[in-house]
Amino acid sequence: MKQRALIAGGAAALIGAALYAYNPVSPETDRVVLQYTHPAIVALGASVYEANCAACHGADLEGQEDWRSPGEDGRLPAPPHDETGHTWHHDGDTLFRLTKYGTGALIGNPDYASNMPIYEGVLTDEEIIAVLSYIKSTWPEEIRARHNEMENR
Repeated sequence: MKQRALIAGGAAALIGAALYAYNPVSPETDRVVLQYTHPAIVALGASVYEANCAACHGADLEGQEDWRSPGEDGRLPAPPHDETGHTWHHDGDTLFRLTKYGTGALIGNPDYASNMPIYEGVLTDEEIIAVLSYIKSTWPEEIRARHNEMENR
């Protein structure tokens, strides 16, 4: 039991150090930068995703069925975050703001109805960036390259 606690504490310290060392905001653009090549950040993101996102977006990032068509409640089902969805069509900064503040805030319509929770006050900025970094890490290289091109504009 003590050994597990030490291992867990050590892992948490490594992840914390990684998050501290890798500033998720680019000093050149003042925009969020996804850390999809950093193993500790991706591992944290996978854990946070499993605990907070997988119930709707799927354990394999597959999303819900008919995600492009509103359900009976008029709201869109959770989209996939794999290469079949539209997540990779948005830059990291947009994805961060959507996750933290919600779609309504992002589009300037506070009355927009969505099943997507607002994660401000639930997840830290570092956890949100870790989740988005994890998601990006799962995309095929071609999709990551296209996303990187978009990020560099």
